[in-house]
Amino acid sequence: MTRQITDTVLMVRPVGFRMNEETAVNNFFQEDIQLKNEEINLQAQKEFDDFVNKLQKAGVNVVVVEDKKELDTPDSIFPNNWVSFHEDGTAVIYPMFAVNRRRERRMEFFEALEQKGYKIEEVLDYTGAEEEEVYLEGTGSMILDRVNQKAYCSLSPRANEDLFIEFCEDMEFTPVIFTAYQDVDGERKPIYHTNVMMCVAENFAVICLDSIDDPKERKNVVRHLKEDKKEVIKISEAQVHNFAGNMLQVKGAGDKKFLVMSSTAYNSLEPSQIERIEKHCEILSAEIDTIETCGGGSTRCMLAEVFLPKV
Repeated sequence: MTRQITDTVLMVRPVGFRMNEETAVNNFFQEDIQLKNEEINLQAQKEFDDFVNKLQKAGVNVVVVEDKKELDTPDSIFPNNWVSFHEDGTAVIYPMFAVNRRRERRMEFFEALEQKGYKIEEVLDYTGAEEEEVYLEGTGSMILDRVNQKAYCSLSPRANEDLFIEFCEDMEFTPVIFTAYQDVDGERKPIYHTNVMMCVAENFAVICLDSIDDPKERKNVVRHLKEDKKEVIKISEAQVHNFAGNMLQVKGAGDKKFLVMSSTAYNSLEPSQIERIEKHCEILSAEIDTIETCGGGSTRCMLAEVFLPKV
């Protein structure tokens, strides 16, 4: 039976985390902070370790792989952009916008999972699209409703429509396409990743509908969510800037369910929004201020879900 949420995630411990100048050109969530890169990385490592401990205490299986310093991969902490793992044993590898992010793709990650007893039957590789400057950054660019076989994608320089449709055909998902925007210096610009404005859980969805400027696109997204019996919990554009869209539902000990988010995201939520979420599951929040500020991504980006079958 297809599952929407998993109890196992792959995470990458950073060794050279910093603000990535190559991604900052269209990730408007990134900010520079006045610290040396070594200090930034140490803070990020502490936040990472504390987050892993929180997940493990909740009963989530966390497979941690250490990054390699010589690769100079400042965003390796966000593995969900280059790989996704599926119930039929497929691992999908994605084309990345930033050249220095392409070095994050390492076969050691697959070996680490196979050593834990997970089976990878097939690798679907879209990275050849980089030669045409065409990108689709995994479950950053797409939100997968695995049970209803739908994929939601906000188009951007990191999410190409044709490649997204090709992925949907290959993996048998129905594409739901739109463009979400944010205000940048008085202009409306595409949000770089769908997963900063939208999260689809088992029985609900957290989404910033205000960021979808086209009324027809907005209506279509809502129609699909309601058709699949999801409670739609709306968040504001201001809350998106506090990473309230960057959430992931996971399973812990005893099949207990958690919605994972950052403390920044949690603190931006209204009591009524928290109440609606907690009708479905507990909230697990982690303090990752340095990672969010420099990386422009939050908790969901740090978690590559593992749905692979066991040997």
